[in-house]
Amino acid sequence: MPNNVTITDVQAAAQRLAGVAHRTPVLTSRTVNQRTDSQVFFKCENFQRTGSFKFRGAYNALAQLSDAQKQKGVLTYSSGNHAQAIALAGQLLNIPTTIVMPDDAPAVKQAATRGYGAEVILYNRQDSTREELAQSLAIERGLSIIPPYDHPHIVAGQGTAAYELIEEVGVDLLLVCCGGGGLLSGSAIATKSILPNCRVIGVEPERADDATRSFHTKTLHTVTNPDTIADGARTPCLGKVTFPLVLNYVDDMVTVSEEAIVRTMFFLWERLKIVVEPTGVLAAAALLEGVVKAPQARIGVIISGGNVDLKQAGKLFSSGDSK
Repeated sequence: MPNNVTITDVQAAAQRLAGVAHRTPVLTSRTVNQRTDSQVFFKCENFQRTGSFKFRGAYNALAQLSDAQKQKGVLTYSSGNHAQAIALAGQLLNIPTTIVMPDDAPAVKQAATRGYGAEVILYNRQDSTREELAQSLAIERGLSIIPPYDHPHIVAGQGTAAYELIEEVGVDLLLVCCGGGGLLSGSAIATKSILPNCRVIGVEPERADDATRSFHTKTLHTVTNPDTIADGARTPCLGKVTFPLVLNYVDDMVTVSEEAIVRTMFFLWERLKIVVEPTGVLAAAALLEGVVKAPQARIGVIISGGNVDLKQAGKLFSSGDSK
């Protein structure tokens, strides 16, 4: 399978997802426009099926498996959003799914993944790595592995979020969160292919800045279990598929603080009336906190997801960092 992903792949993914994935809303805010001296368009993937953009890539990847692969089933490893996305895509396509999850994954995410019909296999982070466990299980059971981000069909599916946004509103700048780089690289491919002069900037937490360091040094950096509330950005590094794509299509990478993440969450909940998870606000935080400035520009911001533990959110908002 070729690792390169093109706009043709993103467009084909958009056709597969038509009528299956939600075409998520694009929200605007006069307050945000005044604060940033720009026109800002929020692409709200928190309203996507399973609560995040991950459904796009999961469905696109599973839909392209051979009949034999579909019959045997698929396996993935994820503590949250990708797990739920693969489970639902498998349910819709009648493909058995097995998900390797850490035993400390939030109970609500474990329950949601099982609720979509997946078999959940728990492991202890201290005893083994999810990749090793997944590999041995896949060989033992003859299952196809669909990783969370480092797969060309995943990248193409995630790129449909930006593709939809660009179809709806032209932008001069696109801000996208970055964990393993699936959404960022897919979005950058879609954007640069249609709007070559549009700048694309990826955003990470300061405490999980492996992709930012990798981008600026052109050498792959890694992090180990970084201590950030943006759990979707705790990935150890960019992948073999995503790293070259990020280097080729993305214009810049920046980081935001934990305090900025909480303040932006609070602002979006309070002003836009939308439930967004910490990882989901990374791109918005870069803009609202002034890390990225583009006055008089049309700016697209991808809100990546809304799967947040409401009790944890309450604790974050009462911590004092949200003011």
